[in-house]
Amino acid sequence: MALPDNFLWGGAVAANQCEGAYNEDGKGLSVADVMTAGDAHTKRRITDGVIPGEYYPNHMGIDFYHRYKEDVKLFAEMGFKCFRTSIAWSRLFPQGDESEPNPAGVRFYHDLFDELHKYGIEPVVTISHYEMPYGLVKKYGAWRDRRLVDFFENYCRVIFNEYKGKVKYWMTFNEINAIEFGPWNPAGLDIRPDENRMQVIYQAAHHQFVASAKAVLLGHKIDTENKIGCMTLFGVVYPETCHPLDAKAADDMMATMLAFADVQSRGEYPQRLLKKLERAGITIQKEPGDDDLLRRGTVDYIGFSYYMSMVQAGRPTEAGRAKGNVVAGVVNPYLPSSEWGWQVDPMGLRLTMRLLYERYQKPLFIVENGLGATDTVEADGSIHDSYRIDYLRQHIQAFKAAVEEDGIPLMGYTPWGCIDLISAGTGEMKKRYGFIYVDRDNDGSGTLERRRKDSFYWYKKVIASNGEDLD
Repeated sequence: MALPDNFLWGGAVAANQCEGAYNEDGKGLSVADVMTAGDAHTKRRITDGVIPGEYYPNHMGIDFYHRYKEDVKLFAEMGFKCFRTSIAWSRLFPQGDESEPNPAGVRFYHDLFDELHKYGIEPVVTISHYEMPYGLVKKYGAWRDRRLVDFFENYCRVIFNEYKGKVKYWMTFNEINAIEFGPWNPAGLDIRPDENRMQVIYQAAHHQFVASAKAVLLGHKIDTENKIGCMTLFGVVYPETCHPLDAKAADDMMATMLAFADVQSRGEYPQRLLKKLERAGITIQKEPGDDDLLRRGTVDYIGFSYYMSMVQAGRPTEAGRAKGNVVAGVVNPYLPSSEWGWQVDPMGLRLTMRLLYERYQKPLFIVENGLGATDTVEADGSIHDSYRIDYLRQHIQAFKAAVEEDGIPLMGYTPWGCIDLISAGTGEMKKRYGFIYVDRDNDGSGTLERRRKDSFYWYKKVIASNGEDLD
């Protein structure tokens, strides 16, 4: 069984990491707009609003807001069937709690989606991708407050109605399970020293679960063509050895990472999470009808990010810590590592797909996967990124095997950062993922000129052959 003819080849970005125009045309601040620059050694800081003299790389991004037509044309040249992006919530609702949207924000996404359709590219839209309005943080404490469910539902009502017929593939919250490991980006939570971290996180997560379920029900009601998925951060977890304690540690980590998709796909909290909360003395405040909402508002497909697998040890270990996307374990000695310490494991993608499909029995969509690396522009302007091609080739081979040999239904593949953008984790430009090079440096200097990398031409060939030509 080869990949289906309607397989959605494309690429993925997030509005906050590429659009820029952070204060233009009525847009309000988002949680990404108050994060300073960092690097591989220095964490990004969260400031109380925008402080003069600080450098905020997301404020300009790669200026996609003004250059989207040029970029979409390049995506079309590669043959994209789809383009995953997000709507910046604060571009439509500057403070987040307004009843009516900002017309200029609404118009921008109409124009973007129209431009995509001009080339036959389907938009795949994440509703909340690490860019909730900062006003909701300041006024309500972010997703701590139940009122955000209503604000999110109103936001969804507007976009489902506005973009009906233009967008049919949606995801509610990007990497929703990342809240436990880094609560600022996914939920706007800056947890105070006097707060119970676990209580705050899981109460906020419950509000997001309810909001997601309401969005699914609303989206299906407004347009029966809508396909609305979750988006979870996941990678299979290996035990460091065959010692039972290591096996348990790996299984515990997988259960933690899958718990959020369990709620969104199965419609109820998994028993192990309930027992974990009970042991910790955590009580989730629910309103009457919440459990029924979760049962009825389950997602249509499982969107997920996969960059690497993980290793867990249940006993003292001398292995060093690995680095990774939000969460990581100990170093796997059998795998190579990227420049940023992320371990490369194509087989882990196939195993991840097996696990997710066997658990949920719903179509899968790989909506993030890729290699962050430093690229060099040669004297003639070319960029030879064979390392990126090798990484993507191996992962495409892995998911093709999962489809062809394991029979797993896969909707599409959108490698992360198909055009270079600001890193969410470090705020760098140096950590590049794209097929398209953007002339911008970590300090914000550069012309923003776009250049095709070698991987651009390679991916074009992959798409044209529906994944058959990977040389």
